[in-house]
Amino acid sequence: MDDRDQDRHQDRHQDGNALAGPLAEIFSVDVTAALGRCAACGLTGPLASLRVYGQAPGPLVARCPGCEAVVLRLVRGPEDAWLDLSGTRCLRVPLGG
Repeated sequence: MDDRDQDRHQDRHQDGNALAGPLAEIFSVDVTAALGRCAACGLTGPLASLRVYGQAPGPLVARCPGCEAVVLRLVRGPEDAWLDLSGTRCLRVPLGG
């Protein structure tokens, strides 16, 4: 790839606003039906099968039912929410249809 090809390739990207539509479609569904894979042990199952500790609207910690590793953290404040999925290797979200 010469410099001109590389420049053309780099110009093809979009900013993160391109994710607005696709992510709105995903997060408008019941995420508890989504299949998640634990990053620690690889167990796959619906988010509804996670063991959740804490009470809404406070911090929630969801652990893998197989190995007890933290899979998901959700903290909600008065105006913002923080979602940490670092313990999830992947998330398969059914979109219906």
